[in-house]
Amino acid sequence: MGIVAGLDSSSGFTRVVVCDADTGAVLRQGYAQHPVDPKATEIDPQAWLLSLGEAASGGLLEGVQAIGVSAQQHGMVALDQQGNLVRPALLGNDKRAQVAAADLAEALGGRQAWAEAVGSVPQSGQVVAKLRWMARTEPEAAQRTALVLQPHDWLVWQLLGRPARRTTDRGEASGTGYWSARTGSYRPDLVELALGRQAELPEVLGPADTAGTTPEGLLISAGTGETMAAAFGLGVAVGDAVVSLGASGSVMAVHHEALADPAGLITSFADATGMHLPVVHTLNAVRALRGTAELLGTEDLAELSELALKSTPGSSGLVFLPYLEGERTPQLPHTAGTLTGLRRESMKPEHLARAAFEGMLCSLADAMDVLRGRGVEVRRVFLLGAAAELPAVQALAPAIFGAQVVVPQPADYAAIGAARQAAWALGVAHGTLAPHTPPLWQGAAAQVFEPGDDAAVGTAVRQQYVATREQIHPAAFGA
Repeated sequence: MGIVAGLDSSSGFTRVVVCDADTGAVLRQGYAQHPVDPKATEIDPQAWLLSLGEAASGGLLEGVQAIGVSAQQHGMVALDQQGNLVRPALLGNDKRAQVAAADLAEALGGRQAWAEAVGSVPQSGQVVAKLRWMARTEPEAAQRTALVLQPHDWLVWQLLGRPARRTTDRGEASGTGYWSARTGSYRPDLVELALGRQAELPEVLGPADTAGTTPEGLLISAGTGETMAAAFGLGVAVGDAVVSLGASGSVMAVHHEALADPAGLITSFADATGMHLPVVHTLNAVRALRGTAELLGTEDLAELSELALKSTPGSSGLVFLPYLEGERTPQLPHTAGTLTGLRRESMKPEHLARAAFEGMLCSLADAMDVLRGRGVEVRRVFLLGAAAELPAVQALAPAIFGAQVVVPQPADYAAIGAARQAAWALGVAHGTLAPHTPPLWQGAAAQVFEPGDDAAVGTAVRQQYVATREQIHPAAFGA
């Protein structure tokens, strides 16, 4: 069928992959950093175009027939009636809207009202909270705002030559705070609640739809957010969960329906295929390992991992609740971490090292159980992040999660997912693919780990952890 490209405009860089449209084989790649401070909370979107131009230089896109766009989520691009910037784009790491998010939650009647309306409770990163913040602190900019886009929407619009039609997709729309994955529709009343007035919103395209064609005849697919593109690039399906191991953590799974969670623990995203991606976040993951490594004086996490494997399951009775920055799952924002089970025989570096790994993984298993408790099936767990390569994580995770664990080789999965979407849209346009059947690309190369004979041991470790959590934080997850 030809070749396609996927571009991922992340928070600090742009990656471009050129793939065979039939097999998904990566033929060429490009990379460029964004010309901005990596800690910036707002940016001139032109920086994204400059980075894209550099990443795609040298004839990288020669022969490409279609492009898919993935981009950082929770950014806000506010435009006036003529399509000009009202102010620099606000990025997802901007925390200034925390108070605005809390105000919005109260204004609609609380967490349950929001969960039922759009599948999530307002957070500072969401566009709806950014609109509220702008209305309160920059009323002139809010008054001039006629159109609200997110980074991927804006990039698609630019690639198409700024046409009158502006588009987004289900995945990106589901992160705004004013589009419901359950109903598949916007809630304009929530935009007005946040901004104080109505604004134009982009048309929401289906997974295999085309956003448009450039004057040169290059097809541009709907595009999507980074999370959804990475899931599509990995090839996850129903029965799969994705655990991301960053400083904080998240557990995301593919499900057949949107989940409204009155407690606000689940954020109900849509995916890039027509399914749903319920996500549960934790505030503490690898930061708990790094803190333990500093306490023990180990050189790095690899040495901490080696030390942990010298201990035994259950860490000689040590249990570490890794709530070092408070916690979001369970909702304990003002708590601290806890280390229990100290006895003379347990006060050894290897036991504390293992307790850190067990605590991090048990905390993520708690998050996974929130999804399982709502009927989400988890048979296989994809582990992402540099910490997934640690031997201690690979040794402990299958038994603690009670599932097969897959550790994919590092790759540009968001860009690959965007390219796969482009191939899908191209196939539909040519009549070679159905709108409900994405191209069958080869899955990610990966290591696979099974619980095996350690399943019962993992259950015992979880039980020890849960008993400690319930003793110290009774009813943290409800009665």
